[in-house]
Amino acid sequence: MCDRPLVFARGLVKRFGERVAVDGIDLEVQRGEAFGFLGPNGAGKSSTMRMIGCVSPPSGGTLRVLDMDPARQGRLIRARLGVVPQEETLDPELTVEDNLVIYARYFGIPYRHAHRKAAEMLDFVQLSERAADKVDLLSGGMKRRLTIARSLVNDPELILLDEPTTGLDPQARHLVWERLFRLKQQGVTFLITTHYMDEAEQLCDRLVVMDSGRIVASGSPRQLIERYSTRDVVELRFRGEDLSAVPARLDGRAVVERAEVLADRVLLYVEDGDVALAHVHDRGLRPSGVLVRRSTLEDVFLRLAGRSLVD
Repeated sequence: MCDRPLVFARGLVKRFGERVAVDGIDLEVQRGEAFGFLGPNGAGKSSTMRMIGCVSPPSGGTLRVLDMDPARQGRLIRARLGVVPQEETLDPELTVEDNLVIYARYFGIPYRHAHRKAAEMLDFVQLSERAADKVDLLSGGMKRRLTIARSLVNDPELILLDEPTTGLDPQARHLVWERLFRLKQQGVTFLITTHYMDEAEQLCDRLVVMDSGRIVASGSPRQLIERYSTRDVVELRFRGEDLSAVPARLDGRAVVERAEVLADRVLLYVEDGDVALAHVHDRGLRPSGVLVRRSTLEDVFLRLAGRSLVD
């Protein structure tokens, strides 16, 4: 039984009237995995998470969470989940500590144990010194860390994190990442949706890219980069040059596997950035700015989901 996935879905569907938000996806999440959902707005990420979290019933397909049926055993599943929602749901009238203690009581945790657990979790997210403060006095990053602490008070087997660092400044994001990475090291299983490609690369063992309710790619971050991009990317900027004519002047796919023309630069997807840059100069091109870098998950995401905004 312990070898069974914590989350198992086959042909999972979610409809809202005529709109299909999740269109027949398959996935398995194993114990101890950090599993990510990437995709543009409206791709179906949050709808999938809500079905897994037993707050939105599936419209079709099979879903098992913790080897139970959400339709019949939702209350039992929720008791074993930790949830970090996208929207802030802390009680601003309560202290930092009381937000955790009262939440723990919802799970039937005895009062004394709830206080001990709250102290333990506040230490984990480095908020012990703010225990007596009202939530309103906390920064955005502190509130996010408190929400993560709250999700852990019931010792969950599975944690759902929906856009956990949206709206945070870089320093606060990295503090949250550090706490999540520690959980990962401890063998905690979590599912995360995020718009940040670097976040997914840092935290996720495996992930899926969703678009229009379907899974369009899956694998580890490194596997996805190797499958859908090249080792290197060369970014070229020009002054007074017709950017649309640059790919044709490079002539040949032996060096440049793919070229993409943007409004302000040309991206060359190549296996060896130094060789490609020498090829650029050999063809008589003189860019005003050059950046040679390794491919990232963002390159994969933009290739699969496109660069157009989705409302």
